[in-house]
Amino acid sequence: MGAHSRSAVRAVRAAPASGRDRYFDTLRAVALVRVVTYHTFGWAWAGYVFPSMGVMFGLAGTLMARSLERPALAVVRGRLRRLLPPFWFWGVFVVLAMLVHGWMPGWQAVYWIVPLGDAPGSAWGEQAWEILWYLRTYLWFVLLSPLLLRVFRLAPVPVLLVSLLPVVVFQYVRQPPDGRLGSALWDLATYLFCWLLGFAHRDGVLARTRPAPVVVFSLAALAFGGWYAFAHRAEFGTYDLDENPLAQAFWSAGFVALLMWAKERLRTDFAGLARLPRLDRLVTVFNARAVTLYLWHEIALILAVPLTDRLWDVPAFAAHLPLGSQWFLFGVGWLLIGAFVLLCGWVEDVAARKKPRLLPGGRTATMGA
Repeated sequence: MGAHSRSAVRAVRAAPASGRDRYFDTLRAVALVRVVTYHTFGWAWAGYVFPSMGVMFGLAGTLMARSLERPALAVVRGRLRRLLPPFWFWGVFVVLAMLVHGWMPGWQAVYWIVPLGDAPGSAWGEQAWEILWYLRTYLWFVLLSPLLLRVFRLAPVPVLLVSLLPVVVFQYVRQPPDGRLGSALWDLATYLFCWLLGFAHRDGVLARTRPAPVVVFSLAALAFGGWYAFAHRAEFGTYDLDENPLAQAFWSAGFVALLMWAKERLRTDFAGLARLPRLDRLVTVFNARAVTLYLWHEIALILAVPLTDRLWDVPAFAAHLPLGSQWFLFGVGWLLIGAFVLLCGWVEDVAARKKPRLLPGGRTATMGA
């Protein structure tokens, strides 16, 4: 890297943050909406329209690179402090409910304290706890980031491209072992490129890259990911990206690369959201309560089913409301998500050492901040 490039990187690192980046805030809010939508309707095509998890890992990687301008140990401790209390608060309810329904954990219950591996659970509560793979993967990326960032800065572009190699090796050469270790390795390999892409954005690598290489790479990655998903849909039983790590890795890589490169080259900031106060506030709430929303949304969707069933007992509701529609269930789910945000979101404030608020209205806290 030449002297000019090094000075550009230093300038990017030294640039003070001027408030929230509403482009990234909006992407995170859209990602969370897409997650809830997918878990409601199960649309296999949803991941192609917006690969939420790849986007969220990319955004978290950017925030992590920015934070690592401070001492690494303090940054990691801060991430754990923000993540674990909301997880523990949510986990108390889930674990107690499973215990009441006859579940008895073994030593693996330690993963309900620090989710470095898949937390155990009963089949009865699976819909609630199966989402924890994201927290486990995020936590490992946080722990590995001081080392990953050092390696990335040795040769940013080559390291970024090579980060797609592990998922290819797992698919074609040697699969990781079964169980918790294998699951963790698959997820880390699937989203490693997106996490490092966050580093690339923060360090100004994307800002210095010409359009042609980025567009060619992104389109090639999207083409390969889409082709692999559809060519192997018989093997996986679906073309859903969530069931196909290799396709997910490449589709997310191409999609997130375009989003982050466009941010830098087109200077997209979504500052115009300030002219739409209600929408701007909604984006703020989604970001400040990202952990709460992610953890509680499945429970909200679970509870929406019996609640909707009870409405059939009211003749007026049965006659005039579309109770059999999945969209109605979707609406009830969002009402319950809103209730959980109001009732449980304060835990995120406490974890961030802030004064608890019913709803945030100012500067937001995020899943990675």
